Amino acid sequence: MLNAEILRDAEQRRLAWRCRRGMLELDIVLQRFVNEHFSGLTLAEMEQLDALLELPDNVFWDLIQGVNPQAEMAPSGVILEKLRASRPTAEQETA
Repeated sequence: MLNAEILRDAEQRRLAWRCRRGMLELDIVLQRFVNEHFSGLTLAEMEQLDALLELPDNVFWDLIQGVNPQAEMAPSGVILEKLRASRPTAEQETA
């Protein structure tokens, strides 16, 4: 069991590092996501996140925003809903 915990911790650190992006808006959402949801991710959700992190920033951002119909064809699932929930509200954006 210890090896599984070590591997999970290493995978979480790797994914957290990959969540650092060049697009400010995407970076904000991903950092909030890491702070709010990351420790509770299942292995399947980590795999979904890893696939999403392969996308270019603009495509990934469109997917989170739901503005590009073709982006909806990208890997998604529960992880995408958690990412969308990590978007700042209008109040938070003006503060």
